[in-house]
Amino acid sequence: MRLKMCSIHVKDPAAAHEFYTGILGFDTLMAMPEHNLFIIKDPGGGESVGLLLEPSDNPIGATYMNAVHDAGLPAVVFGVPDVRAEYERLTAKGVIFQAEPADGPWGTTAVLDDGCGNYVQLHQD
Repeated sequence: MRLKMCSIHVKDPAAAHEFYTGILGFDTLMAMPEHNLFIIKDPGGGESVGLLLEPSDNPIGATYMNAVHDAGLPAVVFGVPDVRAEYERLTAKGVIFQAEPADGPWGTTAVLDDGCGNYVQLHQD
């Protein structure tokens, strides 16, 4: 058994798709704008887990998304080889971070705002 797909709720799937592919650098696994359906995957080909950018038009999903964001918690964690380099690259593109990268017992992290209702944590072992 393996993980095939997971999802995060977003305010606007098309805008989220643009941010996650155009700014963060993910690839499109599937895009059906007429159905408001966008799935992204790790860049560089190969098989990877899909991330569905789920519309938050369901009141349960919207409540969850807003509560997690209001608490300042990341909705998803992405592994990167160098958090500080990603912080510099993304800051130069106008991405807003909660704070500068921090070292902790489990690695280096930084949390950014995706502008679509979520905080995203970057993590480096």
